[in-house]
Amino acid sequence: MEERLQKIEEELLAVKERNKRVEADKAWETSVLRVFLIATITYLTASVALLFIGIENYFLNALIPTIGYLLSTLSIPPIKKWWIRKRY
Repeated sequence: MEERLQKIEEELLAVKERNKRVEADKAWETSVLRVFLIATITYLTASVALLFIGIENYFLNALIPTIGYLLSTLSIPPIKKWWIRKRY
């Protein structure tokens, strides 16, 4: 009986640890820092690509994919909530 309780306790602790990791991953996925980092990387990458292919105003034109990314991060959560409500 004691062994069984110990095994259940170990399993419970393992589930709690997993939940902590999942919560941390979810917090990162929805963090403002992550969105800012991705937007910055998108802008820099687009700027360099546009520079190399000879586009004028490459810094200004690089805003287009960056703004698209930012708009998608703002619009997707409400769409996800709607989809979940409809589905379940």
